[in-house]
Amino acid sequence: MIEEKAIDLDAIKKNFIITWGEVSTQWGVPKTMGQIHCFLLISSKPQGFDEIMEALQISRGNVHINITALIEWEIVYKVSTQGDRKDYFIAEKDMWKVLTRVVKQRKKRELDPMLELMNEYKSIPIKDKETEEFVNTINNISIFTNRAEVLLDKISKAEANWMLNSFFKIS
Repeated sequence: MIEEKAIDLDAIKKNFIITWGEVSTQWGVPKTMGQIHCFLLISSKPQGFDEIMEALQISRGNVHINITALIEWEIVYKVSTQGDRKDYFIAEKDMWKVLTRVVKQRKKRELDPMLELMNEYKSIPIKDKETEEFVNTINNISIFTNRAEVLLDKISKAEANWMLNSFFKIS
């Protein structure tokens, strides 16, 4: 008979939070924001500022700034507990909703400003070969950027089942 090893769930959770924070930086999300999101994501009940600060060993200001951003991204929610004046927070557990909301925010913050810039630069009067080359390059980038915008819009509006089924048909 094989003896089962004791599982240290707290150590596993801590490692998962650290890893989630590190990976989140690859998505353009600050590490601490990723760690707070993960902590709330794997928590079985709403957590307050004090619990988040203690669990992640970070300041109240850091928690406040990152919680505010996560609420703006609509992947963390503030909840109230009857008889308690403190604010508590929970994370969206539906990963499809998390993905689509992150895509929407990234598009708004990164792609939309680029599209505005491209549209402004596409209309530069062509005076010489260098200007013509620049405008052609901008037009090519603009075509790609507009296609990316259409794709991101479809992803952010799609239902999880439709998107996953479409993905698996491709692969």
